[in-house]
Amino acid sequence: MQGRSVARVQRMLDACAELVDEVGYEGLTTTLLAERAEVAIGSVYQFFPDKRAIVQALALRNMDAYLQSLSDRFASETFTHWWDAVDAAIDAYIHMHRSVPGFRTLHFGDVVDLHLLDSDRDNNAVIAERLAELLIEQFKLADRGRLRFALQISVEAADALIKLAFRRDSTGDESVLTEAKALIREYLHRHVSA
Repeated sequence: MQGRSVARVQRMLDACAELVDEVGYEGLTTTLLAERAEVAIGSVYQFFPDKRAIVQALALRNMDAYLQSLSDRFASETFTHWWDAVDAAIDAYIHMHRSVPGFRTLHFGDVVDLHLLDSDRDNNAVIAERLAELLIEQFKLADRGRLRFALQISVEAADALIKLAFRRDSTGDESVLTEAKALIREYLHRHVSA
């Protein structure tokens, strides 16, 4: 894609993020998107066959941003233990809920399709797998099925509790977020060995 096309696609994704916060996935239309992004409807269809494809691209962009923020944080900070890195991963997810347009509504696409990121695995399984790769690389954890399973359980639990925190308080109920981190740390501490 050329520079102008990339900029146009990014503008459409930004518009999509704003609109899903305003009208939800069900209220999103390609016409609304074209109007908000200030592009011709033909431009939308040039890159995306339907609104699901647009939302999928936004979910992938969110996942890339999340993983990049983790990689940056892992590279810039020294964590004394792997669970500090898990706390950082939870903090990054909470930060995205608070600051990334559309993320609180879409997350990683699960409101649209539980398999939006990967046709063979659900969205949280994709995130758990990526977290496993980061932790194995950063902390030389044993790459066992048990680690990956424990991270999958942890991602599911953290996702549910963080959603609860943001349902209770639009900025995230701190008491629920604190308990979520404690629960995940305690669970992983029992099941993961360095």
